[in-house]
Amino acid sequence: MAAKIFIDGEHGTTGLQIRKRLIKRPDLELLSIPHANRHEITFRQDYFNQSDIAILCLPDDVARKTVKLLKNNKKIRIIDSSTAHRITPGWIYGFPEMTAGQKERIQTARYVTNPGCYPTGAISLLRPLREAGLLTPYYPISINAISGYTGGGRQLIARMEKQCEQDSRQENYFIYGLNLKHKHVPEIKTYGQINHTPVFVPSVGHFPQGMIVNLPLHRNLFAKSANCSDLREIFNAHYEGQNVISIASQEETNTLTKLDPECLVHKDGMKIFIFGNESEGVFNLCAVLDNLGKGAAAAAIQNLDLMLSNH
Repeated sequence: MAAKIFIDGEHGTTGLQIRKRLIKRPDLELLSIPHANRHEITFRQDYFNQSDIAILCLPDDVARKTVKLLKNNKKIRIIDSSTAHRITPGWIYGFPEMTAGQKERIQTARYVTNPGCYPTGAISLLRPLREAGLLTPYYPISINAISGYTGGGRQLIARMEKQCEQDSRQENYFIYGLNLKHKHVPEIKTYGQINHTPVFVPSVGHFPQGMIVNLPLHRNLFAKSANCSDLREIFNAHYEGQNVISIASQEETNTLTKLDPECLVHKDGMKIFIFGNESEGVFNLCAVLDNLGKGAAAAAIQNLDLMLSNH
């Protein structure tokens, strides 16, 4: 019997991507609320009641209200793509590769919170180093990142594609989150297992999809000495046995003179690159992914499939 899936917010950027990926799957029955009724509580409640799993693609406040609305529904399971429940107790963080046992926790969870795109890259770089004991929880972390403009939703897409008459100037690149209070910082800090708030500098480029998250490091601040080969061994060991995150070999890395944020567009995985100037003891770790792939829709579907494996 096909599992019934309801995407609440299927007309938004992430919702559309998820629906596009699920619509042809014969193992699922995709419930779709009429566009005109998408904001009506009675209609939404009816669709929730029919569903086995609901995927919330809603603004944070609406997601919180929706979860409260469903608190007495003991049948439904929820994947929330907003930031509303990323570090909320009782919610499982939907990053299966993050650490041992995370995949199994997602499989049996009632509530799964889909990671943010930037945190997916940042945590993929931080967590192996923390678990290996190379970084202490007090290491002063700086993270720089660039994303395609689709990560900003409809308004930014419209602006970057010059669909808004009042703001038609060309924007090739900009940084934002200038107050260093980006909404993704709490989950990076929590699941990256760091005690100090990281200096996180996100930016947007004039391309639709793609992302690089980079983590610069100084060897003299490591808990123990390490070179590029040691770092690569840590990452290969941490991500062994899965097929979503790959680690670039030293040979591949040595041939690169630039790194393209669009190189994994329309792909569901992520790739980690380790660069270093060993004589000076400095390193730059980079995670490349599609902000709408592993950074959003592909991650939600990966979590959905894990939850359905126990359906």
